[in-house]
Formats: sequence, C-alpha cells, structure tokens
Amino acid sequence: MNLSVASLDDLSARIAAVRDAHRERLPGGADGRRPVHTVYVPADRFAASTPADFGAEALRLLNTHTPGDGSFGAAFGLDPELAGRVRERVAAKLAAEPVEDVRIDFEDGYGVRPDAEEDAHVAQAVEAVAAAYEVKGLPHYWGLRVRSFADGGHERAMRTLDGFLTALRDRLGRLPGGFTITFPKVLSAEHVALFTEYLDLLETSLGLPAGILRFEIQVETPESVFDADGRVAAPALVRAAGGRLTGAHFGVYDYTAAIGLPPEEQRLDHPACDFARHVMQVGFAGSGVRLSDGSTSTVPRDEGPDEVNAAWAAHAAHVRHSLRHGFHQGWDLHPAHLPSRYAVVYGYHLTGVDDVIARVRAWRERSGGEGGVLDEPATIEALTDRLRRAVDCGALDESDVPPLS
Repeated sequence: MNLSVASLDDLSARIAAVRDAHRERLPGGADGRRPVHTVYVPADRFAASTPADFGAEALRLLNTHTPGDGSFGAAFGLDPELAGRVRERVAAKLAAEPVEDVRIDFEDGYGVRPDAEEDAHVAQAVEAVAAAYEVKGLPHYWGLRVRSFADGGHERAMRTLDGFLTALRDRLGRLPGGFTITFPKVLSAEHVALFTEYLDLLETSLGLPAGILRFEIQVETPESVFDADGRVAAPALVRAAGGRLTGAHFGVYDYTAAIGLPPEEQRLDHPACDFARHVMQVGFAGSGVRLSDGSTSTVPRDEGPDEVNAAWAAHAAHVRHSLRHGFHQGWDLHPAHLPSRYAVVYGYHLTGVDDVIARVRAWRERSGGEGGVLDEPATIEALTDRLRRAVDCGALDESDVPPLS
C-alpha cells in the first residue's frame, strides 16, 4: 500500500459514519410474521366469532363449488398436478386459521354515525375482542381502522380509539399482542406526525409502555405518493411516525377516484395503480414497513355457481397480479375472498418449490447448483424470503424447508 493506515483513519471513520446513518434510517426488511391479507369488517358487524365464521363460510363455499381437485384447479387457474396439494392445504387453513389479520372498521366500511351510535359500537367491539381473546380466537394481527384526519373526522377518530383502548384496558387489564391501528387518507407527513403525537399522549394517559401503539397508513391520495413539493412522500411519512409505522396499504378506490379515473376503470390492476405501487416499493424500501395491496370489490350476489366462480376469478386474478408486482398482502372483504386468496398464494409458493429449496440448500452448502452455478447472494435472499413467507402462511411446513436463518 502507498497510503499508511494512519492517513486513512479519518476517511474510514467518515465511511463508517455514513454506513451507520444509512442503517439507522433504513434498517432493512419488516420484522415478524407477514400476513397474506387484512380482512376488513364493519364495526357494527364484528363479533367474537367473526374470524371463525368467515372461515366456516369460506370452507362451505369451497366444498360446495369445488368438491374435487379438478374443479378446484379449474376455478383458481392452478396446474392440475398441483391442485390436489393446494386444495388440501387451503381446506386445512380455512379450518384452523382462516383470518391472519383483521381490522374492525370505523371508517369507510362503517360510515358516519351519530356519536352515541358509534360509542355503542365501540363498546360492542371491546366485548367482542375480549371474548375472542379469552378463547384464543383473535387472529395473529388485529386492530381498528379509525376515521381520517383529512376530512373533518379527527375528533371522532381520537374519541373512538381512546374509548376502545380505555374500555379494553378496564375489561382485560392488558392490550393483547398484534394490535395495529389503520390510519387512512394520509395527505401529509404533518398528519402522521400529529397522529403520532396523539398516540404518545394516549399511551401516557393509559399507562401503556411507550411505543406500543403501532400503526399503518393507507396510501390512497396523490399526496401520499408525491408530496406538495413533488418528492416521493414515503421517507417523510416514515420519519414523521417516529418508529411506530408498521405498514403502508394501497387504497385502490380512493386513489383512482382522486386521479380522475372513471368508475369502470377503478380497479386494482389498472396501470395507474401499478405506478403508485412501484413508487411505494421504492419509497419504503429498507424501512421495515410492510406493504399491502388493496381490495377487490367483486363479491357473489347470490349462491349460484356462476356468481361464486365469477367472484373467485376476479379476485384470484387480482391476487395473482399483486404477487407478480411484489405485493404479498392484500385486503379481503368477504368470506368468498378467502378460498381465492389462499388458493393463489399457496399455488404461487408451491410452484417450483422443490427447485427453490434445492438452490437454497446448494448455497448453504457452498456447492454448485444446477449446471454448477451458484446463485448471487441477493437471489438467495429473495428465495429464502419466499420460503419463509410460505411457512408463515401455511403453504409449507417448517420441516419441509432448510433452516432459513
């Protein structure tokens, strides 16, 4: 070396400082289990049995309309050789854990009600959550969607959340794990900062540990994609949340309406939605914030096979579109969405899975893969992530895959 170590000390220290600052700002992927969906249920319709009821109805529809492997594969566009394996897994999932994440909705799915009526539904939701918790019936993740700060509903949003958490504390003496708040229609980082400040105050008044109240935002306005100065909004939204932000969910219908698409074009797979989601992917990359796609509005109008299969086809196509674009989570609004959600997700994970496992094993053992070529580390990371997601959602058992850590 021509340069002495001493002469490089200052440069090395500055390089390390830049690296450490980057790691603090962008710590990496999301921690913990990542759900494949969030089920939204209007607050006045939520009961302790709702997750199980969704699963029972979904399983009934599955058995009624796809009684065999052939009809199941045809309904969801699966490889015939894979259909039996996927159907078995989906039926088991619907029986054991049909809902991975649920939101008790006090926003668009609930509507604007008189204060006394909403207060009564807050109390009803508290009793339902407490009853579900006591019999281990709460999904892995659960929570509330409150009104937005953007449309004059901020006082109602704060009243609902405070009332719910206060009553639940008094009823159970604790906040069950997995609780998440959905904060919709974000217009600016300032709204996120104000909501974060409110959560600070609420934790103090309730005697909760600092930082326990986490939330996700809904990206459903143009301003939550690009801010007023034309910058990608995501980094500022993450900073404003002060470490509380766990997710960013794309709101298909509000967003497409806000940018002027006609009603018949307001759909999850519109190219305008692809653009917004890709901006989200870049803006939130490395932040630890989980991304979720939005919902499909098509549901069966009756029990007829044409209606059910049409709803399944539309929803399955949207789930498949989301997966192709790197969105592994979406919203489900109806029990009929569960068979198509799990059929497509499980089919995605199980297609070519033996090759995925072999490539990961070859990398771990530092042996050549097929053709004597080792994958790049980034590719192995993506393949490992795919296997971890498959295990999390039940497409694979942990014993089926090599160690993933």
